[in-house]
Amino acid sequence: MQENSYTILVINPGSTSTKIGVYNNEQLVLEQTIRHTNEELAQYASIIDQYSFRKDAILRSLQEGGVVLTDLQAVCGRGGLLRPISGGTYEVNEAMLTDLKKGYAGQHASNLGGILASEIASSLGVQAFIVDPVVVDELQAVARVSGFSLIQRKSIFHALNQKAVARRYAKQVGKNYDQLNLIVTHMGGGITVGAHSGGKVIDVNNGLHGDGPFSPERAGTVPAGELVELCYSGKYYRHEIMAKLVGQGGLVGYLGTNDAVTVEKRIEKGDEDAALIYEAMAYQVAKEIGSAAVVLGGKVDGIILTGGLAYGKQYVEMIASKVQWIADVTVYPGEDELKALAEGALRVLQGEENAKTYPG
Repeated sequence: MQENSYTILVINPGSTSTKIGVYNNEQLVLEQTIRHTNEELAQYASIIDQYSFRKDAILRSLQEGGVVLTDLQAVCGRGGLLRPISGGTYEVNEAMLTDLKKGYAGQHASNLGGILASEIASSLGVQAFIVDPVVVDELQAVARVSGFSLIQRKSIFHALNQKAVARRYAKQVGKNYDQLNLIVTHMGGGITVGAHSGGKVIDVNNGLHGDGPFSPERAGTVPAGELVELCYSGKYYRHEIMAKLVGQGGLVGYLGTNDAVTVEKRIEKGDEDAALIYEAMAYQVAKEIGSAAVVLGGKVDGIILTGGLAYGKQYVEMIASKVQWIADVTVYPGEDELKALAEGALRVLQGEENAKTYPG
């Protein structure tokens, strides 16, 4: 039986660029990165005000790429900072657009994804979707308890890539995603380690400015008492402390760079400090994977390493050597967000799953 063919436009807005892709089912037809200069973006008072400018740029790029708009069956955008929702593919509706436009959980370029998808899809009379935004929250109740009654643990992580590679692995081993217990580690500018069980991420560290391993740009979990002392030392303003936790933390704080390749070159030249910090980052990731194994009761079908850092063979080996006794380690280096968005829309179009309704 021949499966239906669907042409899908996917949109991933970043702070200074908009990445687009056109897929025929899972086959990439066109991929473009549209760069936006600071001068162009400076004309707009807020991120949301950029949507018309970015929409026009997308349409021009599609025309130049020979894409016939009326061939599209769906448009899928990157999910933004919405209300906490379960994972899956969501059809863009008015409630979602309202929250994206007002910045319910903050202003971010990804908020434009659903808006742009809706704008283009509505003009064509096709469906608009988002898939697995960073606010996916499937935490079990016990995982929300922080130990400090004024603070609850939050689920903010690389949901799109974590879920995509988990599904890819499930397909590879001939099982459904919801039949497996997996530990998925996304390693990029931020690092998140998710315990996946029954198709849900029941525990994960907050990859924005919360807990977990330190990363190329983030400090992760730090000693709370010493952090409080720093905050009240009179030496730093609030924004300076936040910058040291997010942006200037991790490798940047220790070594002055967020580039793992640069760090590896320094290690090759005998830089002992670089070697120690790089090993410590792998060590903390391995510890977090061990914690996720406890969450899953030791019943782990596989450990997946993904994201940009997974290209580093030495770094991957340092982690794998400490955790491979738990389960086999599979590596999917990099992240293909455009493909993950297309796959999410395709699952709905092919009837593999139903589109969810926001906020659910």
